[in-house]
Amino acid sequence: MTQLNYSSEGIILARRNYGEADRIISILSKNYGRITVLAKGIRRPTSRKRGHLEVFSQIKFQAKRGKGLDILTEAETIENYGELRTNLKKAALAYFFMEAIGRMTHEDEPQPELYSSLLKNLKILKHEEKLRTLKDNFIVEVLTLLGFWPKGVPLPNPGVKLEEITERTLYSARVGKKLFET
Repeated sequence: MTQLNYSSEGIILARRNYGEADRIISILSKNYGRITVLAKGIRRPTSRKRGHLEVFSQIKFQAKRGKGLDILTEAETIENYGELRTNLKKAALAYFFMEAIGRMTHEDEPQPELYSSLLKNLKILKHEEKLRTLKDNFIVEVLTLLGFWPKGVPLPNPGVKLEEITERTLYSARVGKKLFET
């Protein structure tokens, strides 16, 4: 990623406020892996990019290299997964997906298979009713793609293995861990 300007599509993993009107956005991009960009002025009511930068939205974006963080210059929503936001259990699982990817990946390491896997699982989540099974399958798939588990070998308790690798309990702080017990 040596060029001054670059563009790709990506899925927003996390965001946090920065300063008075800015936001730091973590994106799993198709071409560049996980990146962190600064969205200047995004919290202003007049910002055109404001609605495009929600967590677990799929976007097309352009950014330019900055001295510290890269600066997000353009963003356009491809899919915002609005139906996931209206169901508490599905929203919690989508946030879990984002947190797991964010914790297990490093900046600027291209992971096109991981991007495709996350996108596929978000699409499945829109219509899936067996959330526990989807969560376990997602964990096994991600651990396999990132080289933490051998391909084709059954994993008896995926959640425990994930916590062992990330060295922390992963669940959405918004709703807690109990939602996935069904």
